[in-house]
Amino acid sequence: MLASGLAELVSLGAVLPFLGVLSDPELLWQQPFIKEYAIQIGLTNPSQLLLPVTFVFTLVVVFGAFIRLTNLWLNGRLAAAIGSDLSCEAYRRTLYQPYEVHLQLNSAAVITSITTHINRTIAAISAFLQMITALVVSLGLLTGLLLIDWTIALSVSVLFGSVYYLLAVTARRELRINSQLISETAKQQIKALQEGLGAIRDVLLDGNQGLYVDIYREADVPQRKKQVRNQFLGIFPRYAVEALGLVSIALLGGLLVYQQGSDAAVIPLLGAIALGAQRLLPALQQVYSGWSRLKSFNADLAGVLALLNQPLPPSEVASEALQFFDSIRFDSVYFGYGPGQKDVIGGGDLEIRCGERIALIGSTGSGKSTTVDLLMGLLKPNAGRILIDGNDLHDPSHPERLSAWRLSIAHVPQSIYLADSTIAENIAFGLPHHMIDMELLKIAAEQAQIARFIESMPSGYSSFVGERGIRLSGGQRQRIGIARALYKQAKVVVLDEATSALDISTEDAVIKAVESLSRDLTIIMIAHRLSTIEHCDRVIRLERGVLNEPSQRK
Repeated sequence: MLASGLAELVSLGAVLPFLGVLSDPELLWQQPFIKEYAIQIGLTNPSQLLLPVTFVFTLVVVFGAFIRLTNLWLNGRLAAAIGSDLSCEAYRRTLYQPYEVHLQLNSAAVITSITTHINRTIAAISAFLQMITALVVSLGLLTGLLLIDWTIALSVSVLFGSVYYLLAVTARRELRINSQLISETAKQQIKALQEGLGAIRDVLLDGNQGLYVDIYREADVPQRKKQVRNQFLGIFPRYAVEALGLVSIALLGGLLVYQQGSDAAVIPLLGAIALGAQRLLPALQQVYSGWSRLKSFNADLAGVLALLNQPLPPSEVASEALQFFDSIRFDSVYFGYGPGQKDVIGGGDLEIRCGERIALIGSTGSGKSTTVDLLMGLLKPNAGRILIDGNDLHDPSHPERLSAWRLSIAHVPQSIYLADSTIAENIAFGLPHHMIDMELLKIAAEQAQIARFIESMPSGYSSFVGERGIRLSGGQRQRIGIARALYKQAKVVVLDEATSALDISTEDAVIKAVESLSRDLTIIMIAHRLSTIEHCDRVIRLERGVLNEPSQRK
């Protein structure tokens, strides 16, 4: 940036001798330094100065342009690098938030912030860098004009500076309001896309395409209008100020000729001032345009900063799962999802021993899933403790205990999330392809009663499942979820109504396969069918958030 400003100063300074040689070489020849140096290189009369002066002037101009292009390239690289850092850090901080925070997050808002807001933040950073460059260049040009004629330079700077200041004061509020509206409508856009595409089966059945298009249009149209309005507010001063600049130069030329006559000495002065003003106006416009873009991206910057300000949990993360545990115990655990809300879990005591098969039953809303989330360490009790072999799972002095416990658990929910990748990559979820143990994976698929189906497909374990497993049936998706849990070789497997989409014979085969697993494996299942829980060691009933004393089954 500093080099750009210096290059503009040198370029402007080179105009005077160049125009002087063009109008009257004798004036330049009379300078002692010029004449002495010219004689040393073999020049004998003023007319011979034209070629070397033109060469030097051309060299200065080309070098100045190279400096500006280099600065522009570096500004773009820096803005992109900062944007990448911000995007990755925002995503990292979001992923590391506790589960209860994710329950409150709106996915459309998060996706908008990490994608759209980050992209606009990169544009804002780029605009800021260009604005600083233009400011430095303006100072360089103004310095050159001051050295040429300080009264004219001062008049020009006050005139144009006042114009841009008044424009900035006038546009500031509208730019800020438009920025907030653009940010909000971007979230509504993503939300409309998610809802319309996510429920495409129902949309097609009900013929509601027009409704979702209208919802999308209601967010899209005002956003585009405000974006265009902000662009106009950032660009329109250029044309008005350029016209003002040309009028000022014409008046200045007339004034100089009137005061000093039309001799050769006036031409270089007028040319240098005209060129300086011609270069100064775009630089001032860039300063204003950069400022207006920053104001236009105010709300996007605020959204990104909100993500970056999310607190991170303690950095101590276990590298491997908990190797041994004898029991997990709920000690007077209370939990509610927010201040002022009724407790979902109200003071139950429960102990689960290693190797047990436990069934959790209860009516809808009784707290079964919340109990499982507490057991897995995803939620933290509002009161009471969860103890692993007598040690507090959420002890702040041992954060690695919680991560080690989570690594030892495999969870199979009722609705399985499948990535748009191969069956093998969905079973060995989260592992790169080259790290997948195919032998272990096939054993897990066999135990989950899905191996025969996979091997009957043309591409076998390399078959793609489609987005969210759309190419598979509900039962097939759930069996892949069960295979994923078994592949993990966890110490605890939680089946949250994981067999609800299976037919009775397949469910019976899966349950028998699970039952045949090592007795070191602890299984906790939420189920409604009696056939699912008949092989469990104990059945825990939840009634209005209270964990009742377990009844013995075996």
